[in-house]
Amino acid sequence: MWQLKQLEKLSELEPELIASALEELLRTQKALRDRMVIGAYLEGEISLAKAAELLEEHPVQLRKKLLGKGIPIRLGVASKEELIAEAAAAQALREGSAVR
Repeated sequence: MWQLKQLEKLSELEPELIASALEELLRTQKALRDRMVIGAYLEGEISLAKAAELLEEHPVQLRKKLLGKGIPIRLGVASKEELIAEAAAAQALREGSAVR
């Protein structure tokens, strides 16, 4: 698709514009957001905790949902970056639940 190629090129020149547009798209298109987040999780790009945060679900609920669909759960972290992301996602969940 030519649109994806142009978005990729534009993201190098104006990353904030593309990031904003993608955030809006994913905010309004829940099915697309869900598929992209699960895809990123399956490919190891994000952790289960980050996926839960992006899907606005508790990690335990997401884990049950994924297992129910036959989607494997990755346990533990594979890198220092993933560990940092896990900690940040857990902190965001704690702060979010404290506000509710």
